[in-house]
Amino acid sequence: MSVTVRVPAKVNVQLGVGAARPDGFHPLATVFLAVSLFDEVTATPAAEPTVTCEGPDADQVPLDRSNLAARAAEALAARAGIEPAVHLHIAKNIPVAGGMAGGSADGAAALLACDTLWGLDTPRTELLAICAELGSDVPFSLLGGAALGTGRGELLTPVDAGSFHWVFAVADGGLSTPAVFREFDRLTAGASVPEPEPSPELLAALASGDPDRLAPALSNGLQAASLSLRPRLADTFAAGLGAGALAALVSGSGPTTAFLVRDEEGAAKVAAALEASGTCRTTRTASGPVPGATVLSA
Repeated sequence: MSVTVRVPAKVNVQLGVGAARPDGFHPLATVFLAVSLFDEVTATPAAEPTVTCEGPDADQVPLDRSNLAARAAEALAARAGIEPAVHLHIAKNIPVAGGMAGGSADGAAALLACDTLWGLDTPRTELLAICAELGSDVPFSLLGGAALGTGRGELLTPVDAGSFHWVFAVADGGLSTPAVFREFDRLTAGASVPEPEPSPELLAALASGDPDRLAPALSNGLQAASLSLRPRLADTFAAGLGAGALAALVSGSGPTTAFLVRDEEGAAKVAAALEASGTCRTTRTASGPVPGATVLSA
């Protein structure tokens, strides 16, 4: 028997960042949107825990215990008092180290896949608590849809959202999330950093389903730090906006850039222009919101 779970990427349509707390984490007010780029994680009984991976940039995915999928299986097994005897195979389609929560998505998918495989029927609240222990973005990967994240992003409140179309420009190489936060701290050193708050204008625009209303409300408090570490992202912005995108922002900590467009036709036009510009490695089109981690087969 095996269990396959599909899990989406995310884009932060708002990412408000506060000054670092004593524990080193930054308080966030972020609005997540799950989009239709998916990884699939298949859990199969095995003599010992193993992880394999296929797909774009699979060679960049760690296959040891640092992989969030492996850590999820271990955490769930420890809670249940069983051995994490499972083979996890990741079919990777979400950009790696691109600010779209690909690793977090795999952690959430592995958690749900193992819970189903082992017949544990763990309550959803407990699964979300395990997700929060694994990482700030992991709970949203399990939940999906659209949600406001507070704390360090792990405390979720679902929000209303219409459907929106996006183009994602995938950069060469990744950006380390901790490195981006360190650059944020450097850029804001000595400045008064206000406590992050959810934007009422952003939430209203998201619920309206109107891309022209959403475009001016998008924001990312880490964007200046990402651009400081990767200045060429400004060229990617210019190429996408010049092709008719309504707005552009760095996705999470980057370096993937997200372009809001009106419809599928606009997405195709912007994607083609970005690829022709030579300012990114490849592009992906998607829409959202979509559901979170979902069992496909068991």
